[in-house]
Amino acid sequence: MALLHRIPHHLRCVAGTLRSLRTVSTFKFADLVEERTKTPGPLPDWNALKFGHHFSDHMLTVEWKGNWSQPHIRPFGPLAIHPAAKALHYAVQLFEGMKAYLGVDGRIRLFRPELNMIRMNSSSERLGLAPFDGQELLKCLARLIEVDRRFVPSAPQSSLYIRPTYIGTEPTLGVTTSNEALLFVVVGPVGPYFPTGFRPVTLLADTVHVRAHPGGCGGYKLGANYGPTVYPAKKANDLGAQQILWLYGEDRLVTEAGTMNTFMLWEAEDGRLELVTPPLESHLILPGVTRQSILDLTRRWNEFRVVEKNFTMGHLVKALRAGRVRELFGAGTACVVCPIERILYEGQRLDVPTMKAGAPLTNRLLKELSDIQYGRVSSEWAPVIC
Repeated sequence: MALLHRIPHHLRCVAGTLRSLRTVSTFKFADLVEERTKTPGPLPDWNALKFGHHFSDHMLTVEWKGNWSQPHIRPFGPLAIHPAAKALHYAVQLFEGMKAYLGVDGRIRLFRPELNMIRMNSSSERLGLAPFDGQELLKCLARLIEVDRRFVPSAPQSSLYIRPTYIGTEPTLGVTTSNEALLFVVVGPVGPYFPTGFRPVTLLADTVHVRAHPGGCGGYKLGANYGPTVYPAKKANDLGAQQILWLYGEDRLVTEAGTMNTFMLWEAEDGRLELVTPPLESHLILPGVTRQSILDLTRRWNEFRVVEKNFTMGHLVKALRAGRVRELFGAGTACVVCPIERILYEGQRLDVPTMKAGAPLTNRLLKELSDIQYGRVSSEWAPVIC
């Protein structure tokens, strides 16, 4: 599964770092130990799947205590963790979100998994956890999916969600590097992320809380980034919004939409049609795999200008009032793309014309990405694993 050559050009420097990890101590797929469950669980109803509520029969675990242990596929079950573990007290915890798709040809594919491995190692470094060879984890992960293949759903727009997680487990208090860690992977069938399916959502533009700040951890997939968003999201729900539109700074930069990257198709001030998404440099934005795929696809189309640059709520409001906004949407692994039809902002209800013409760009992106993921279109982005 040689995947690193498929990395976008601007990520090659990071990919080089991942390649260099092959020279450090890492676990190996060749050492994988398998222990099968004696009590296989029932399959859920493919047509009644709730995101994150169902799990397969097995999980993958690998321990680190100065050196990596053998990777181990074992029956799914609770973890034994010391009450003083670093993950429980100091949020030394990170995770990834991936999916496996049952293709129209009956084969199972991943989607650009090398980008998840780059991001996971980047997050590991930020938390001071030991690096690992992403290719070895992908091989182990592919075997786990093969073992639990019956849990890959066949219902439309369904998939097997993959949650690699890496936590500090050293059983001591104190804000220091964790000298013990556990990397584990659980998988389970999921239906559409949003209960309403591919329908537009309303966002609350939050002028009080922030998701991330420059130099912080917003560009890493850490559990600590998500817990503090629960309370603001509940307040947004109470006001009739499904998600938060996260803003930052006095200028109120538009950053992310809930847990999604944000995209806007508009007529820029110079009159050109432009797809814009916030840049990654300040670490306010998570480098999403779907985000990168949208940038790569639309640049390949060469039908409009595609840029990564900051824009503010002031820019958005002005463009809405001038009729220059065509579509606004979020993007992420769980939802793929999600159209935005309304923003609640400082007592105003800002209607976004995303659905006025049927969200042609959002729908096109959903179709093209889904066609790749489910094997309707052949692509090196979707390697077959079994």
